[in-house]
Amino acid sequence: MEVGFLGLGIMGKAMAANLLRHGFRVTVWNRTLAKCQELVALGAAVGETPAAVVAKCRYTIAMLSDPSAALSVVFDKDGVLEQIGEGKGYVDMSTVDAATSCKISEAIKQKGGAFVEAPVSGSKKPAEDGQLVILAAGDKVLYDDMVPAFDVLGKKSFFLGEIGNGAKMKLVVNMIMGSMMNALSEGLSLADNSGLSPQTLLDVLDLGAIANPMFKLKGPSMLQGSYNPAFPLKHQQKDMRLALALGDENAVSMPVAAASNEFAESQAFKKARSLGLGDLDFSAVYEVLKGAGGSGKA
Repeated sequence: MEVGFLGLGIMGKAMAANLLRHGFRVTVWNRTLAKCQELVALGAAVGETPAAVVAKCRYTIAMLSDPSAALSVVFDKDGVLEQIGEGKGYVDMSTVDAATSCKISEAIKQKGGAFVEAPVSGSKKPAEDGQLVILAAGDKVLYDDMVPAFDVLGKKSFFLGEIGNGAKMKLVVNMIMGSMMNALSEGLSLADNSGLSPQTLLDVLDLGAIANPMFKLKGPSMLQGSYNPAFPLKHQQKDMRLALALGDENAVSMPVAAASNEFAESQAFKKARSLGLGDLDFSAVYEVLKGAGGSGKA
């Protein structure tokens, strides 16, 4: 099976490498073409433009940083739309809002192509291990065609129906994750400032009803001040913003996750980003809360 792959960031590089290791023929593209060389060493071919990749491959996957990048790769000069057409499928695995997915879907279908949105739950390590959770929606025939690739990339794929549902599910998941990370950060700061051992708090949490893989993985690194990016904080803050917009569209109040001047949750991510922590792991939000004595204000 020949697959094109657009975007070789933290996630995209790991996902494309997994496809290569499982016998897929993969043609890759990245804005910085030098980033393709590690995949070339694994057997990938390189396309000079997104259009060139789509021209060569029946199926093309994209894994891009945000809605702006997702739209640019499709609509700009030498973009996907220049070569997409009958018999070709485009799968966008980026985390974007539903409106962005719908815009891309309509353009692809007008050209005769098929489109599936398939954002993923999981960060760098699950991507490397093929343990992502894939949240797909759109053209069911294309989804079925992509199942062999999805089975390599993830431990489970869900087909959620019409375009937009995958994007919405991913934003809900990441909104919950961001709120949990803030709660953990506040708890660690409160324990520390109360004369308790933050490490003991982690041990207690791991034995209780709210034990979860994220606390177990991120907690010790947070205490060491180590924030190697598995999921960059700037992307978590972007997803919180998009989730809050989704809440506004549906008249759903989300005070725990609310942004900016109303509540502290996304304000903490915004503050962390303004302090230059955007390229670190999203758990670096702890630095903001720790520095503010756990108040979430800075």
